[in-house]
Amino acid sequence: MLRLAIQSKGRLNEESTALLREIGIDIDDSRRKFLAQAPNFPLEVLYMRDDDIPQVVSSGTAGLGIVGLNEVEERGFDVKVEKKLGFGGCRISLAVPKAVDYDGPQWFQGKRIATSYPGILKRWLQENDIQARIEVITGSVEIAPAADIADAIFDIVSSGGTLVSNGLREVEQVIFSEAVLISSGQLSAEEQATLDEILFRIDSAMVSRRKKYILMNLPEASVEEACRILPAMRSPTVMPLAAKGWCSMHSVVDEADLWDKIRQLKAIGAEGILVLNIDKIIP
Repeated sequence: MLRLAIQSKGRLNEESTALLREIGIDIDDSRRKFLAQAPNFPLEVLYMRDDDIPQVVSSGTAGLGIVGLNEVEERGFDVKVEKKLGFGGCRISLAVPKAVDYDGPQWFQGKRIATSYPGILKRWLQENDIQARIEVITGSVEIAPAADIADAIFDIVSSGGTLVSNGLREVEQVIFSEAVLISSGQLSAEEQATLDEILFRIDSAMVSRRKKYILMNLPEASVEEACRILPAMRSPTVMPLAAKGWCSMHSVVDEADLWDKIRQLKAIGAEGILVLNIDKIIP
């Protein structure tokens, strides 16, 4: 039985459990339980604080974990990043009061910087040959300059709205983070097989999110040009219609290209175009 540690509450908890359900793993996410077993898969889920997850995975208490890459970088435990998961995106940045005349990284020389990520900040300061005092704060870091605790902050930024509301502006983006699947790197053969199955399912789910299934009626004379427009994963499916001279074409298209493809298909006579969501794509 493989154990997976995930955040006990908050955004990463919700998106982690949603991912598990998307790949067909049912779990009991009752907040009253700290350990829950999937009835349909050899996996149990351990709920805990996100900043503790790298440690329990490194020690082998849990073979896997889903946690922000920022926590992996900050804690420094020996874990293996198996997969970037595409959610929980943010950056950890340096921010200064709006009124400050910021002229580059050397502005931080001799300054006080408040943060909950002293490890990452220390490495950045060393890389830039900057001597600054790190003030470790575990609560609301953004209030530190106004409270005269620090001259600047180093903290997570998502939309930037919190910085603006506290009279701060982002000046240096140090690392970009998202949720990652980590492992101890010391799994048994049976546990590795379970991890391989999880990774296979995640890959299938992630590919499907970026694709759309498209169906249309098309003059037979336009099939060759339509195949050029819609190469699909191997080639489109083309079937004759009862109406002479017409066929039906089915294909898969990247969501980012969808409207441009539709415009091109309409131009060569396609009609009755249907666009459908894809649940899973199995490579």
